[in-house]
Amino acid sequence: MPSVPRPLRKLGFLTIGLFDPADPARGHESTLELVELGERLGFDSAWVRQRHLQYGISSPVAVLAAASQRTRRIELGTAVIPLGWENPLRLAEDLATVDVLSRGRLNPGVSVGPPMHYERVRDALYPDTAGAEDFGYARVRRLLDLVRGEPASDFSGTEGFEVFSDAVQPHSPGLGRRLWYGGGSLRSARWAGEHGMNFLTSSVVKAEHPEGPYDFAELQLSLVREFRAHHPDGAAARVSQGLVVIPTDSATPAQRAKYAEYAARRLPRTGAPQGPTRLLFAPDLVGTSEELAERLRADAAFREVDEVAFALPFTFGHEDYVQILTDMATKLGPALGWRPAG
Repeated sequence: MPSVPRPLRKLGFLTIGLFDPADPARGHESTLELVELGERLGFDSAWVRQRHLQYGISSPVAVLAAASQRTRRIELGTAVIPLGWENPLRLAEDLATVDVLSRGRLNPGVSVGPPMHYERVRDALYPDTAGAEDFGYARVRRLLDLVRGEPASDFSGTEGFEVFSDAVQPHSPGLGRRLWYGGGSLRSARWAGEHGMNFLTSSVVKAEHPEGPYDFAELQLSLVREFRAHHPDGAAARVSQGLVVIPTDSATPAQRAKYAEYAARRLPRTGAPQGPTRLLFAPDLVGTSEELAERLRADAAFREVDEVAFALPFTFGHEDYVQILTDMATKLGPALGWRPAG
C-alpha cells in the first residue's frame, strides 16, 4: 500500500553559489543575498554545496559564517562537505565556531570517498600521505566523535600562562545532533542510521542491482527506509529530500523557456544508470506550483519525508533564483501543506 503524504514541515533550498572568476565577490554576495531572501520569505533552511578547483563555493563554512551574521533565524547547512578534502579535527573546530556564531543554526552535511580527480590533486592535497589516507566511514566517525566532545588529546590543563583543553573548542553541545550524511547507497543509509546521524538524499542515487528496477523514487524510498530501520529514532529520524524543483508561477515567458530547455537537456541521463558507479538521476521538475505539488505527492520517497531542501539549478542568474525562491515560498510550499516560519 502506498504511504500517505505527510504535510511538509520544513522547506529549504540548496545553491551551488557559482561566480565569475573575474568577479568572485559578486557571486559570493549573490549567495548571501539569497540566504537573506530565504529568511524573509520564511524558509526553514538554506544550504550550500561545495566545489573544489571550480567556480563555486570552495569554503562553505566561511560563507555560512558570513551568512550567520546577516540572518537571525534560518538554519544554515552544507550539502555536502566531501571529507576526503578535510582534516576532521580542523573541520570540527570550524563547524563548532560557526555554530556558536549562528547560535545553534548550523546543519553540516558531509560525505565520504576519495576526492574528485584524486590522481590529479593528490600531490597538492596530501603530498606526504596520499597513499595512506583513509577516505571511508572512519573519517566521518572521527568528525562525529570530535564534534560530540570526545577527547582529541591526552593533555588538558595549564602550561605556563596557557590553558589547554583535551576536546575541540569551542564545544557546541547541540551540534552533534545536527550532523547530516549525504548518501546515495543502501550501505551509506544504513551506516548513517546506525551512527545516529540525519540523512540527506539528493537527486542522485546508486542503482545497485544490475537487473533493475530503475525507478528513481522507489530506489530513493528504499534508502529512506533503510536509514530509519537502523536509526535509534526509527520513523522519527530526520531525512531531507533534495530534488531539483523549479516553479514557474511568476516566471516570464523567457524564463519558462530557459527552465524547460535546462530540464530537457538533462533528461537523457535519467533513463538508465550512468557510468561505472551506476548513478541514477531524478528528472528535474518544472511547472506551476499546482503541477509540481501533484507530481511530488505522487513521488514515493516524498511521501515518506516531511522536510526538503529543493536544489536550485546550477547555471541560472540571480533574478531567476529570486523568482524561483519566491514562488517556492508563496505558492509551492503552501500547496504542500507548509507554513512559512515567522
